[in-house]
Amino acid sequence: MLTVFGIKQCDTCRKALKWLDGRMEYRFHDLRADGLQREQVESWLASDFAEVLINKRSTTWRQLSETDRQAQGHEWVDLLLAHPTLIKRPVFVDGDVVAVGFGPQTQKMLLGA
Repeated sequence: MLTVFGIKQCDTCRKALKWLDGRMEYRFHDLRADGLQREQVESWLASDFAEVLINKRSTTWRQLSETDRQAQGHEWVDLLLAHPTLIKRPVFVDGDVVAVGFGPQTQKMLLGA
C-alpha cells in the first residue's frame, strides 16, 4: 500500500491527498504528529532521490545555522528527525518505489504510467 509522508497543514500535501482520493488506497503519515524512524530517514538519504529530499526553500532551512547547513552523512539524519519540515513534501513510498514532491512526473509514476 502507498504511504504518503507529509504534514497535514502543507498545501502540496493536501493537494496530493485530494488527487489520490478515489484513485488508489493510501495511508497518510504526518511527519510531525506520527514522527519518523531513524531507519526510514537513513534509507531515504541513501536512495537516488536524496538530493531532492532536503527542502532548501523552507523557512526551517533559512533558520538553520551555517554549520547545520553544511551537515554530512549521519548529521542529516539527526537534522531531519529534529526538523521534519526540512523534508520536501510529500514523500510517496510504495515498497521500494519512492518519489518526492507532487508534480506531473510523480502523478504518472503513481498511476503506473
